[in-house]
Amino acid sequence: MSKTFDVVVIGGGPGGYIAAIRAAQLGFNTACIDEWKNDKGGPAPGGTCTNVGCIPSKALLQSSEHFEHAGHAFADHGIGLKDLSIDIAKMLGRKDTVVKQNNDGILYLFKKNKITFFHGRGSFVKAGDAGYEIKVSGATEDTLIGKDIIIATGSNARALPGAPFDEESILSNDGALRIPAVPAKLGVIGSGVIGLEMGSVWRRLGAEVTVLEALPTFLGAVDEQIAKEAQKAFMRQRLKIELGVKISEVKKDKKGVSVSYTSAKGDAKTLEVDKLIVSIGRVPNTTGLNAEAVGLKLDERGAIVVDDDCRTNLPKVWAVGDVVRGPMLAHKAEEEGVAVAERIAGQHGHVNFNTIPWVIYTSPEIAWVGQTEQQLKAAGRAYKAGTFPFLANGRARALGDTTGMVKFLADAATDEILGVHIVGPMASELIAEAVVAMEFKASAEDIARICHAHPSLSEATKEAALAVDKRTLNF
Repeated sequence: MSKTFDVVVIGGGPGGYIAAIRAAQLGFNTACIDEWKNDKGGPAPGGTCTNVGCIPSKALLQSSEHFEHAGHAFADHGIGLKDLSIDIAKMLGRKDTVVKQNNDGILYLFKKNKITFFHGRGSFVKAGDAGYEIKVSGATEDTLIGKDIIIATGSNARALPGAPFDEESILSNDGALRIPAVPAKLGVIGSGVIGLEMGSVWRRLGAEVTVLEALPTFLGAVDEQIAKEAQKAFMRQRLKIELGVKISEVKKDKKGVSVSYTSAKGDAKTLEVDKLIVSIGRVPNTTGLNAEAVGLKLDERGAIVVDDDCRTNLPKVWAVGDVVRGPMLAHKAEEEGVAVAERIAGQHGHVNFNTIPWVIYTSPEIAWVGQTEQQLKAAGRAYKAGTFPFLANGRARALGDTTGMVKFLADAATDEILGVHIVGPMASELIAEAVVAMEFKASAEDIARICHAHPSLSEATKEAALAVDKRTLNF
C-alpha cells in the first residue's frame, strides 16, 4: 500500500534534509529518503558532507593541527612536552564519533519536525494523477506517492581513468579519511579543496606529501595574489606541489602505488608512494534514480537539468545541490533546498550565487566571496583594491599565526564591495562579515566605518576596507 506525501525528498544530505525540514515547517506532509548506512547497517543521514566529507575532514584537520602545534608551536608559549605521540586509531575513532553525532542530530530533527524518514534508495517508478510514484529499496521496501519531488542525491568522487578506487591504495575522499597508519609517502592528484585538506592532515602527522596538479596555475579559481600567498605558506610547510603535470599511468603493487607523469618542462617522472589520494573533482549522482522512467532530463555530465529556480523539465519535480549546475558546496545545497521548499509553498525563495562563500580549511585557511581581481580585469571593470596583512594584527601576533592577509576589491566609482579574499587564521569565520556586507550592497567605506572589537582578527577586515582608500591605521 502506497503512502502519499505532499513533498518527497530523495537524498538526506545538506540539500535534502534541509529541504525536508523547511517543507515541514511550511506545513507540508513531508518524507525524506536516504540510503547512507553506518557500520552497523543503520541509517546515517547527512550525505557525503556528514559521512565522508565536510564533517569528518574537519575533525581530522583539527586533530592533526593540535598535533602539529604540540610538536612545533607549544614551546614558544613556554609549554614543554616529552615523548609526543599520535594514536591514529583513537583519532579516527573521535572522527567517527563526531560523524555519528551529526547523523543522530539529523534523525532527531526529522522527528522534531514530524518528517517521515525512509532508509533506502529512492527511485522513480512512474508519474500518475496523484503525483509521482517512488520506490524505496532497502532492508524493507516501500512505495510512496509524492505530489512534489525534490531530488538531492549529491555527487560521487571522480576516478582517474585506468585507476579505479580500491580505498586501500588508491583513495577517494572516503579512503583518505580512514588511513589506519601514517604513510611514509603520500601522493595526491589534484590540488583542489579535498586534495589540499587531506594532504595537510597527513603531512602534519608526518607523511611526506607530494601534490600533482594538471593545471599550470595553483588554485586557479582563487584570487591570484591570495593563491600565491597560500602556495608560499604550503611550501614552507614542506608540502610539495608540482603544477602542469600530465599523468600517464598509475600502477599499484604490494609496495604501494607508482605514478608516471610528465612534468611541466616535459620531463618524464615517476612518483612512488605508499598511498595515493585522487581528488580530481566529483560527478553528479543519478545512478539508480531511474530518471528514464519519468523522462527526467539529464545533461552530458549526468547532472539533472534545472532552470534558475531548480525546476526540472517535469512539473513538480525539483533538484538541488551537487546533482545540478553550480558549485558543489554543502551550503549552496542548503540554500537551494530552503528556496525550493518555499517556492513549492508559493513563496519567493532566493539564492544569490554571487554571495556564496568558498572555504579551504587548510592552515592557513583560504576563504573568499565575490569576484577575483583577475575576473574584474577580464570584465574590464574599474576597481580599487586594499590589503592588510595579519602580520600587523595584534590578535594574530598573540595567536602566533601571522600568515596571510585580507583583501578587498571595490568598484572604482561607487565603492561597492565586489569581492573579499582572505588567506590566514580563521578565514572561514571572517568571510561571513564580507558575505553579509555584499548581500546588502555595502561599500568598503561602510566596513571601514564599523567598530570592530580589539584585539580581534576581524580588525584585519576593517583595515583592508580602509586600505581601499589608502588609509590603513595599523600598517
